[in-house]
Amino acid sequence: MDARRTTVRDMRRANRSILLTRIWLDGPLSRLELGQSTALSLASVSNLVGEMIAEGLVEEAGLVESDGGRPRVLLRVAPGFGYLVGADVGETRVQVELFDLAMTALAKAEYPIAAAEPDPRQVTDHLLHGLTAVIEQAGIDPAAVLGFGVAVSGTVERAADAVVHAQTLGWDGVPLGAMLRAGTDIPVHIDNGAKTLGQAEMWFGAGRDVRHAVVALVGSGVGACVMANGVGYRGAHSSAGEWGHTTIVYGGRRCRCGNLGCLEAYVGAEGVLDRFRQANRGRPATGGDEETAFGELLRATSRTAAKVLDETVGYLGAGVANLVNLFNPERVVLGGWAGLALGERYLPQIREVTARHALRQPYAQTSIELCRLGPDAVAMGAATLPMARLLRDGGVPREPAVRVTLAPALTARRPRSRTL
Repeated sequence: MDARRTTVRDMRRANRSILLTRIWLDGPLSRLELGQSTALSLASVSNLVGEMIAEGLVEEAGLVESDGGRPRVLLRVAPGFGYLVGADVGETRVQVELFDLAMTALAKAEYPIAAAEPDPRQVTDHLLHGLTAVIEQAGIDPAAVLGFGVAVSGTVERAADAVVHAQTLGWDGVPLGAMLRAGTDIPVHIDNGAKTLGQAEMWFGAGRDVRHAVVALVGSGVGACVMANGVGYRGAHSSAGEWGHTTIVYGGRRCRCGNLGCLEAYVGAEGVLDRFRQANRGRPATGGDEETAFGELLRATSRTAAKVLDETVGYLGAGVANLVNLFNPERVVLGGWAGLALGERYLPQIREVTARHALRQPYAQTSIELCRLGPDAVAMGAATLPMARLLRDGGVPREPAVRVTLAPALTARRPRSRTL
């Protein structure tokens, strides 16, 4: 009997998961549409939806006319049922954002990172302070936060402690998950930044209508998320997608990872600015920080700037061609703050270079588009990590988290923050 009850309970949870996922990703939807898209009976749909409405997880969202019958009630996930926090640990800053379940950004906090190889304890400090700051800004109960998603550079081992290996940051086996859980009872989820960007773009952005895609992240560093039949490909130990550390020039420039000729050394913002400085007789692009300097370089009118940018477009197009040849995607999505800046100005040229270097047939089957969610999409993608857990669990209520305090050994400056 116990085995039978477990099977029935698991099936019910799985059906709730199917319905909740459809409502969240494609809603508002009617009960009839849910039945048609999930192959569940209308009786099952009505029963399970009724449960979720009673729990406050799903709510009615207006009416839609039907053919010859009564108007149908539309359903959506209740935006205020809970909240999600996502963080982007970038090379120059830690950014933390809080969202409702409609993925509306409600609060944001930022902390600059000055060191090329930041101390993991300082990053942990920033993340925990940012978590507290956005909750306070939004004026919500910490118990209503469903989870804290964190996006980082490098490889994240999918162990309980979420151990991070980020060679470019000097992190070797950093137990970031355990360090964060020492400061909060809110569930913590950690993944690679390119993978969180890829998830966000596949759910809400430029990859929404395809199943096979590569989402490329170009910022200071470079990475990619490979989506195969709608599922992220992780490899044997979650390190798949390190596109930035594929060799584009044999024996070329030294990359931050220590190897020679990596794509990141040629198209990552740090590498582009360094190439310009060398070509400009040691004079760097103007700007107080990397993003400002990169923007000034894009606006510069000198021959030196034009030459460096033309070469950068060439390297980037060749790198995208490698993605096309290797993975045969339906779409390549170019994102990251530097990728968007380059793409907004040079996307036609990037496509032309890609066409010259890719095999004709797979290129003809591929489109190259820009990320639609903007430069903050990595943090949004990180916030989808706890949401994905809620969807997998069918929205089954969990014990509330109540503690959002800093570990005693951690200290930090107050963030530059604002309510959106």
